[in-house]
Amino acid sequence: MIVLGIDIGGSGMKGALVNSHDGELLTERFRIPTPASRKPEAMAQVLKEIVKHFDHKGPVGCGFPTVIKHGVCKSPGNLHESWLGVNVKELFSDATGLPVTVINDADAAGYAVMNYGIGKGVQGFVLMITIGTGLGSGAFFNGELIPNFELGQIPYKNFKKIESWAASSAREKENLTYDKWGKRFNKFLELVDLIVCPDMIILGGGASKYFDEYRHRIKIETPVVPAEFRNHAGIIGAAVAALHEAPKE
Repeated sequence: MIVLGIDIGGSGMKGALVNSHDGELLTERFRIPTPASRKPEAMAQVLKEIVKHFDHKGPVGCGFPTVIKHGVCKSPGNLHESWLGVNVKELFSDATGLPVTVINDADAAGYAVMNYGIGKGVQGFVLMITIGTGLGSGAFFNGELIPNFELGQIPYKNFKKIESWAASSAREKENLTYDKWGKRFNKFLELVDLIVCPDMIILGGGASKYFDEYRHRIKIETPVVPAEFRNHAGIIGAAVAALHEAPKE
């Protein structure tokens, strides 16, 4: 089945057509900057533009950068506070006129690596960490998703959440080298390792492309590896989620 996978982030909304049976991207990725307001209606219109760009008429899978429960946004995260309580599935479906499946973006990225990538067949507790505007986390036990496992929300020092200090957005804002930022990211991984003790951590999101530049800063014993799909994992995983949802539509 051909599905339009869309990965929504705090800085960009990007999509591509995906063969949801094998995870292959069938088109180049198309990206539109996330509206500065980060409000529901503005972002729904961008989603509509992405659908129009591909002239897509089938199911749409969407990775969303905050907690999603039964299609409803339960936390605004790095978006506008007006997202709280919005039925994102209904909003996006109404805007596009198509069936839209919406899940947490890190959960979507995890779907990609657990179905087609380095996590396929891995048993035990696997974490997918997406590094972008925030720090998303998708959790899988013996290949089964544990939804909305938001470890980027851990309080740290004077920060309400550690992602404000250790995400890519903090590195860019403070103009840190990957070497210096890597020390912060390792502190985040140390806390994650202490709290949930995973068997494997897989990195996705934009910063995963530069893993070799901060690999030496990661000191935890748990294996930490970059996802093969890198910045495409969210798109591919969103398409997988839509495939799982398709029989219910």
